[in-house]
Amino acid sequence: MRKLVCFCILTVLVLALAGCGSNGDHRDVFVVEILSDQPTDGDIAFDPVGQNFTITSGPDTLFFGIDDSDPNLPEYRAFLDFPLDGSTGQDVVPANARIVSASLEMFIDTVEFAPVVPTLLDLVAYPVSGLRAEDFDSPPLETLSLDLFASDQGKFVLIDVTPLMQEAQRLGLTDFQVRFLLDLSTDFGFVGIEDRPGVALTAPLLTVAYTF
Repeated sequence: MRKLVCFCILTVLVLALAGCGSNGDHRDVFVVEILSDQPTDGDIAFDPVGQNFTITSGPDTLFFGIDDSDPNLPEYRAFLDFPLDGSTGQDVVPANARIVSASLEMFIDTVEFAPVVPTLLDLVAYPVSGLRAEDFDSPPLETLSLDLFASDQGKFVLIDVTPLMQEAQRLGLTDFQVRFLLDLSTDFGFVGIEDRPGVALTAPLLTVAYTF
């Protein structure tokens, strides 16, 4: 079902673009799908009481938001890594490609402590060798905002990340890396994103349509 939804959306975009070349010029549009690199994914929790960071690499569930069940109220931020150069044996987005559209689909394990979770999604760059404490609040390269809902729990959500992917391509990044965090206007909400190794059915999926 998840691939059917993505395919239908991208088919509409591809058909629209096919008829929009200048002077009737036809451009082929290519669509690729890339699963996140689970060992490079992770989350970082900041404990405001102890003033320390806890980094977890490759967990089955990535968390972001405020964990109200912990008396110290730690803040979590979640990170996903999608290699664009085929280094994990998946599809490639060529360095000279022009991005038509991009979407990120993920399965939401849990949404707690708030019916609506205002969320920031940052384009970032961090070492594929592993997250560092400074990645928790490193300056974003580009940002978009969205809302997640308690009703999303146990479901797939599809996010339009075209502006982030276009910026990653403009910068020549070999990995599309994003960071999920609570919008700075709120301090309520805790979200879990499923990221189990070897379970492609629910793994975070980046779908990119591009042309030349």
